[in-house]
Amino acid sequence: MIDKKPFQQKLEQLKQEGKYRVFNDILRERGKFPQAIWYGKYAIKEIVNWCSNDYLGMGQNKTVIDAMHTALEQTGAGSGGTRNIGGTSHYHVALEHELATLHSKGGALLYSSAYVANEWTLISLKSIVPNIVFLSDSMNHASLIQGIRHSGADKKIWQHNDLEDLEDKLKEVTTNGGTPCVVFESVYSMDGDISPISEICDLAERYDAMTYIDEVHAVGLYGSTGAGVCEKLGEGRVDIVNGTLGKAYGVTGGYIAGDADVIDAVRSVASGFIFTTSLSPVICAGALASVKFLKDHPELRDEHQLAARKLKKKFERAGLEVHENATSHIVPVMVRDPFKCKAMSDALLNEYGIYVQPINYPTVAEGTERLRFAPTPFHTDAMMSELVSALRKVFDEQN
Repeated sequence: MIDKKPFQQKLEQLKQEGKYRVFNDILRERGKFPQAIWYGKYAIKEIVNWCSNDYLGMGQNKTVIDAMHTALEQTGAGSGGTRNIGGTSHYHVALEHELATLHSKGGALLYSSAYVANEWTLISLKSIVPNIVFLSDSMNHASLIQGIRHSGADKKIWQHNDLEDLEDKLKEVTTNGGTPCVVFESVYSMDGDISPISEICDLAERYDAMTYIDEVHAVGLYGSTGAGVCEKLGEGRVDIVNGTLGKAYGVTGGYIAGDADVIDAVRSVASGFIFTTSLSPVICAGALASVKFLKDHPELRDEHQLAARKLKKKFERAGLEVHENATSHIVPVMVRDPFKCKAMSDALLNEYGIYVQPINYPTVAEGTERLRFAPTPFHTDAMMSELVSALRKVFDEQN
């Protein structure tokens, strides 16, 4: 019989430190995004969701839903197997081709999530390039950190967006005969800042390094066709691009895109790809429709950026501190205390019908706790005004 004591002790420790996570039970309503229904402890109420990663509301888009209905009627619910045993449908093939084309790469590979894509691609790179050394930005996502750790490869951590520190690490790796691979993100999801991609590529060229970028918070949202910040900058030198289908594209799943031989080699050795049931063709159909739709509708990206700028200005005018480096669509309001952060989130939900999740350690460093807002083209000016007024009140109550 399992001894529950260590589990209970861990839970108590997390609660005392303000790190215990509570998952709010909500129900998205088709056609009403960003409104949703919250199933609270004592009542059920309508809320406005301010922290969804469905940045463009594509999870509610009729084109996407119709495509999924068609695929469901045609293929049934699941894929029926792993990709190498019966689980590669035409929808998988078409979606991978579409993603490769989106990023102007020779190939693409679908995974069950972008987390799995990051983890198992990095693990696979070590088995393909034995002397690889990963140079990881200090603010990288957990999936990148775990992939590097589980690969068993040597690693160097360079200070966030610090090009001088990156160059020092590149010199060190190449001097010692390693093959450097710079691992970084385009948009960092908690601070809302953007990396100096072209400058990183310049250094990579100088030191003959590989480059691996996570664009999960940028695909669909930046560039003329939605390929991400790399496309916006006209930067095609990044070797491997990681993206998600679960944020701006509104469904689920993840992928990598790169040179055809690189993708084929990863496909051939990545256990996290090979030995798991493939995405449902229904999901692939929705993702395919979403990618195509957003290629043709840049106005949604323009409206999204406008919403982010509006909200930042409203927060600033109300005397609310937005993270100083937030230059993207992500709007983090600094609280700097885990207990206050949770209390403010609860007050907004219970008293004002506003849902924003508290972001505490280990997602962010201790002392940098925040409320992370994700405005969309569907958040109205009235919603923004109501949010700012309510947030100002709960801030005053907690301070």
